[in-house]
Amino acid sequence: MQKMIAALTLILAVLAVATRVVAMRRKGVKAMHLGELDKTDFLIPPFALFYFYLVFADAFGWPAVSLQVFFCSEIASWVGAAVGLAGILLLLSTLVFFGTSFRVGIDTGNSDKLVTTGVFALSRNPIYVAFAWVLLGQFLVFPNWILLVYAVAGVLLFHRQVVREEAFLKTRYGEEYLEYCGRVRRYL
Repeated sequence: MQKMIAALTLILAVLAVATRVVAMRRKGVKAMHLGELDKTDFLIPPFALFYFYLVFADAFGWPAVSLQVFFCSEIASWVGAAVGLAGILLLLSTLVFFGTSFRVGIDTGNSDKLVTTGVFALSRNPIYVAFAWVLLGQFLVFPNWILLVYAVAGVLLFHRQVVREEAFLKTRYGEEYLEYCGRVRRYL
């Protein structure tokens, strides 16, 4: 059951983001800016597809890439499923509070308002916290070395993107953003 829940969290994460991107496009807002400032961002989708295969292969009994596991714990697996679902709930909450300010990548062409309420009053980057929770949950459900590498690499890539976004937000919003940084933590 935990494996199915973990696979479902990936599907829900992709559907949530894709639905928001499509809904914004219908309102005339281009939300997808992946790779516009850094062309290496286009390396992310193939690695993401491989990650999806790893999770679905284990969940549905497809041919496995690696059978090595770090531990086998029913409790850790249930904790992982719960952490992944918490990540999805945080992701959905983030998308709601983002409103029309949501973007995938950095949008240098539009000037939306700085979002500082809701989950953004607790974390300046709740969407990345949500994705990190999903990755951690996945690893606890499927505790193999490849998913551990993905979780570590994912967190490092999220941090890299946060640093890039913060530099942009400082120039875009100036003192308003600096004041926000002074009262709300980067992550948690």
